[in-house]
Parts: sequence; C-alpha cells; structure tokens
Amino acid sequence: MPARLSARLSASLPRSPAPLRAVALALALLALPTWGWAQASAPQAPATVSRMGAEASKGQDPQQLRRSLMLQPRIPRQQRAQQPLFLEGGRVEGRAELETTVEGQAVLRRADIVMRADRIHYDQPTDTARAQGQVRVNRAGDVFEGPALELQVDAFQGFFSAPRYRLLKNDAHGQAERIDFLDNDRINIHRSSYTTCQRSDERSWRPAWMLTAKEIRLDNEAGVGVATGAMLRVFGVPVVPLPYLSFPFSDERKSGLLPATTGGDSVNGTVVSVPYYWNIAPNRDATITPTLMGLRGLELGSEFRYLEPDFRGRARLNVLPDDRLRDGRNRWALGLEHQDRLAREPFPGGLGVTLRVNRVSDNDYWRDFGRNSITQSQRLLGSEGALTWTPPGARWNLSARALAWQTLQSPDTIIPPYDRLPQVTARYADNLPAGMRGQLLAEYTQFQSVSSLTLQPNAQRALLIGSVSRSWRDPGYFVTPQLRLHARHYQFDAPLSVSGESSAGVTVPTFSLDSGLVLERDTQWFGRSLLQTLEPRAYYVYTPHRAQSHLPNYDSAATDFNFATIFTDGAYAGNDRISDNNLITLGLTSRFQDAANGAQLARLGVAQRLRFADQRVTLTAADLGATDRISDLLVGGSVNWTPQWSTDLTAQYDPRQRLSERATLNARYSPSRYRLIQGAYRFQRDTNRQVDLSWQWPVNDLWGDRGQDQGSGRGLGGDRWYSVGRLNMNLVEKRLIDSIVGLEYDGCCWVGRVMLERLRVGAPTAQTRLLFQIELIGFSRLGDNVLGALRTNIPRYEFLHGQVAPPSRFTRYD
Repeated sequence: MPARLSARLSASLPRSPAPLRAVALALALLALPTWGWAQASAPQAPATVSRMGAEASKGQDPQQLRRSLMLQPRIPRQQRAQQPLFLEGGRVEGRAELETTVEGQAVLRRADIVMRADRIHYDQPTDTARAQGQVRVNRAGDVFEGPALELQVDAFQGFFSAPRYRLLKNDAHGQAERIDFLDNDRINIHRSSYTTCQRSDERSWRPAWMLTAKEIRLDNEAGVGVATGAMLRVFGVPVVPLPYLSFPFSDERKSGLLPATTGGDSVNGTVVSVPYYWNIAPNRDATITPTLMGLRGLELGSEFRYLEPDFRGRARLNVLPDDRLRDGRNRWALGLEHQDRLAREPFPGGLGVTLRVNRVSDNDYWRDFGRNSITQSQRLLGSEGALTWTPPGARWNLSARALAWQTLQSPDTIIPPYDRLPQVTARYADNLPAGMRGQLLAEYTQFQSVSSLTLQPNAQRALLIGSVSRSWRDPGYFVTPQLRLHARHYQFDAPLSVSGESSAGVTVPTFSLDSGLVLERDTQWFGRSLLQTLEPRAYYVYTPHRAQSHLPNYDSAATDFNFATIFTDGAYAGNDRISDNNLITLGLTSRFQDAANGAQLARLGVAQRLRFADQRVTLTAADLGATDRISDLLVGGSVNWTPQWSTDLTAQYDPRQRLSERATLNARYSPSRYRLIQGAYRFQRDTNRQVDLSWQWPVNDLWGDRGQDQGSGRGLGGDRWYSVGRLNMNLVEKRLIDSIVGLEYDGCCWVGRVMLERLRVGAPTAQTRLLFQIELIGFSRLGDNVLGALRTNIPRYEFLHGQVAPPSRFTRYD
C-alpha cells in the first residue's frame, strides 16, 4: 500500500475572491398561514470588543495572550483569504502553481472549510475544487454530503449534486436534488426537504413534520429561510400547501409576520391575532398586532422599542374603536417608558431623564382587558417624568419629578392618591470628623387632588431631614448611634376644618442606637461540618411626641410588621407622620453555613419589641396608637439543607392571646430539571387563608420512564408528557381564585401544549380561556401564547426547548 502523501499550497498563491398524535398535530397545523414568519427578540446595543490579556501569578511578569483568528465563531472574509490551503491523501500529483489531484481518502482544508472525497482535483488559478465519490464538506459546522461537488473554495461558490445537508444553528437537515452555493452565507437548495426531526435507527422512521419545497433559499448571516412551492407534511401526509414562506432558522431577528395566535375567553369571545414584526435596525424594532375579538371588534396594538448608548425606551398603544360590548365606545391604552441621559453641558456627568406614562380610556378597561400588557389588571396607573443630576465625584444630587395618577375605580371604593406636581429633592451625604457620617435631604412637594374626595385641602410641603451617625464595626460586633431631625412645613390652599390654620409646621427629633454581636463556632450535624453563628441584636429608638394627627396626611401609611421593618425607627412610611417612640427591639438570629463553601443551609430568627411608653401619634385623630408594652413575636426560618429542597417560614405570634396572627410557609422540591413542585400557605387570623400550589413534572415518571437530562432548554428526551399548573385557593371562601392546568407533549422536534386558564380580574369577575399551541422546533410556533402564560404564572418554569447558546462550529470539527 503506498504511503500516505500530503501537499501544502501557500496562502500567497493566487485565488479568486403515534397515529393519534399525528392527527392532533395535523389538525393544529391546518390553520397555518401561507405568509412568512418573523423572528422577534429584544433589540441589542452594539457590542464592544476589548483586548484580552492575562497576568501570571504574583512575582512573575505579566503574559499577554494573543488572539487567534482561527478560534473565532466566524472567520472574517479578509482573514480567510490569507489562510493556507492543505491537500492530503493516498496519492498526490500535479503541476506547480497550476493544478493538483489527490486520490484515495482525499482531504482539502482551508480555514473553517474541510472537504473529503475519494478524489479531489484542485485548479489553483481559479481556486476551484472538483470532488467525486463520497464527498463530504464541513463549512463552519454546516455539513453537506453527496456524490459530486464543484466549488470555488475561498468564495464558496459552486454546486453540489444530489446532496444531503445538516445545518449547525438548529440541527435542521434534509435532502435535495442540487445545492447552489452563492457565497459564504447564502445557499439555494433545489427540490429539497427540511426538518429538525432526528432520524432514528428504525427502517420505518419518518419525521413528525417536514417541509418539502421546489426551492429553499437560506441566508446564514440573517438566519432566514425562504421557501417557494412548499408543502408542510405531517407524518408523511401533505397538510398545508405554502406557495411562499419565510421562516427563521436561528434566533436572529427578521421582519415579517409572526405566527398567528388564536384563542378565546369568556370576556372577549373568539380572539385571533396576527402580529407583524418590523426589524427596523439592530437596536430598534416595532410590532404591530391587529386582533379580532369576536364579541368586541377589531383592536390594533403596537409596540416600538429602541436602545441607544445614552437612552432606551418602549412605547405601546392599543386602540379598539367602537367596542360593541360597551355601547360603541372607543377604547385605548397607552404605555411609554423612556430613560435618557442628556445635556452633558452645562451638567457634568449628564442629566438623567425618566419618563413613564400609563393611561387608559375609561374606568372599565382593567376589567375588560385585565391581562393587557399595559394595564396588568392595575387599578392605579401612575405617570411620571423625572430629572436627576449627580455630578461626577460629588456627594450630592438633585432631582425633580411630576407624578400623576389615574384611578380605575369609583371614588367610593378607592380614594385617589395625591398627584405630586412637582416634587423637587436635594440630597447630600459626606463623612464628618471623628469618623461620623452626615446626611441631609431637602424636598419641596406640591400635593394636588380633588378635595371633595379626599376631604382635606391640597398643600405645598417643605421638608428637611438631617442625620448624624457614628459606627464602630468589627468582625464580631457593631454599634451605631444616630441622631436625626425631621422638620416639615405646610401651606394649605384652604383653612383646616378643625383649627382653621392655613399653614402649619412640625419638627421631630429622633435618637437611635443599633448594636449587635456575631459569634461563631464550628459544629457538625448529620456528619456535615458546619459553621454556626449566633447574632443577637438590640435596636433602641426614642422619638418624643409632637402633635401631628390633626394635620392632613398626603403620603404616609402604616408599615407592615415584619423582619424588614421591625428594626426601623418609625411605625409609618412617608413623611406626614413621624411616630413617637420609646422602645427597644431585641432579636436573635442563628445561621448554619457549610464549612467547605460558606453556603447557608439553615437560618432561624426571632424578634420582638418592648415599648416603654404609649404611642400617641396616629394616622388620623380617630385612630388609637400602640399601647401594648410587648409586641407580637416574629419567628422566621429557612432550611436549604440540600439543593433539591427549600423551605421558608415566617410567623407572627400574639403572646397575650396565645394565637398566631399571621403565618407564611413556602416549600419547594426540585430534584432535577423539569421536575418542580412548590407550594405556599398564607394565613391571617379572621381574614384570609390561602394555598398556592404550582408544578412542572414529567408524567412519564408514573410508569418509571424518567428519561435523560439533555441540558437546560433541551428537555428529557422525546415522546414524553409533562403536567404543568398552578392553583390558588381561598380556604375561607372555599373557592379557587386563579387556576392554570395544562399538559405538554415533547415529540423531540415538536411540542404540543394545551392549557385551561381561569384568572380573576375583579370580584366576582373571572376570565376563562382554553389555550392550544403547537411548536415546530427550529421552525415556528402556532396557536395561543401558552409559553407566556406558563412563564408568568409558574415561578421557575423551564422551557422544554428554550433558547440556549448557539452551538460552536467546533462541535462538528473535522
């Protein structure tokens, strides 16, 4: 046998530039439109590539890493032309600088192109390779196989006779009568098939779905395919003829019609949406969505997104003229979000701009369109504009904003909050001598509302808050005393009804002392080495009484009693009520951490307030202040002993009545991907008891078929059912509040989903929908947006075939 020979041509040489499932899938695909489909994703800001480097260990000279162009995902065209060409095989012959012929396991290599065949003839002046016999070409992970090929190597122009192909981006494959290579990114496939279903070893195998077409044009750079004279086949049966079709075969965005969604609910009737996606630029896009509601009429929805180096934002507008269920009223919803940084001169560092607008046409909008992306069932819609300025290196900043509310409810049910037109704030913080820290806040706000609804006058409020603190800290303890002064002054637009005052002012001092210890010890539990901490904490607050209950309340409300607020110096949020206090809060926390990695495995904490004097400041003159010397006891803990289990408990216990006031218990069990059960129990005495249960679990586990973990976003294998759902039940009223129950079927190259959804949009109104979706992996999704509903309502839900990092060309390296 002759020895294997090889030849190298220098880069300097010249070169030119189951039957039931089948029926279900077929029926779902009958609604497939003949238009093109688009691929939509978030706009991307231009990326910045930085020079890489590495520094050796201390004491050695830093070593610079040199970038290798050959390891890039895509080799640039100008760099590709400079790479050498290699030829090798069992027999090599030719004429210098003219032609070379290789026979017997012939191989041609250049950059990311590898060609193998029984025989390769390379013509150097034209840079043309002609291959015959078991030809295989690997171009950056895209593989083509067939009997004969003619190709200009550098330009990647030529044709392949009777080839088979497999694409890297989505693992799509098929056969063709001929493939024309137009350049490094574009190919035309003639009389071809296209599917992402992977062939099994069975002779009777046929793909669940396949697209056959007279011609398929693939643009690898844009990630877009265009098919003409196509037919979509389900298990070999022609289902939908498609004269023209464009589709994405990667995650790249493209303009065009997105898959139509169909569905219906008990509020709007049958609903059909046909979105059009416009890829304006890499950092700007728009989606226009006509939606036909059987009971209401035609709605036009639109969304525009933009992302620039200094500003970003999103604008949304939904318009429904002549709503048949609301006496022909015009219905609309507007949403706008904008963040900007402008006017660097005369404002060093730039002036920050924030704009947020949420408005709807009428008070019934939240009820009729409760799951609208703009309103999200909210009854209070806030709109604001703000300016902020923080000079570089400065210890102060300025801000100004205007805030207005739209209340979607009768004033008898919800009293409208106050608009702030405007609110101007200045903040300053700096270190002082002797290790002290000083902070200052000055604010002016004009509160406006309808006095006949709020039953108090509008006002202008000037506020000044100053504080001085000193902190002593060590790994084992901390002590932080603080002195704070809170002063405010009001100017009312009408005299107070009780005192007749047109202006008023209050100044309230506060002293607090926060202290704690952190003790540690090594211990063992269940044979596991642990680090246990013991963290006692004492927080004392003294605020003298200053009469305030007779003054109007514009922004204050009682804070919730929990671990986040018990170690604070006031009973109210906002600045219109500063509660008088003479109390101490005592707490104790113990943590158990893994001695090997520091992960927290368990935590237990208790806290309680001891009051030395009655609280006299209240929100209104009719309220009663806190008089109990001992507050309720807060108990909380969490256990994460293994990654599979997680539990968390918080309880509020009344020691006087020996009753639990509130409790929340959360538990989660997730032994592996796609196996999740999580539940929550919420209790509030004499008011509420709720159970919240959600899950995602393979049904095949019931008969011992556990599958194999394919990785994140890849499922557990084909021919597998999953149960998904969430149930929220009110145990007091003995009824479901929200419920979602569904099934998913993973057929490897397609996923079917069906879900029953019932969501409350206001007592006693609920919206019920039956949703269907078919996803052809690597091709398109058809039907309702079931995935969006699952992701919104089931925390930690995992996509069976989600977006993952695109595969590297080296996964198919020859």
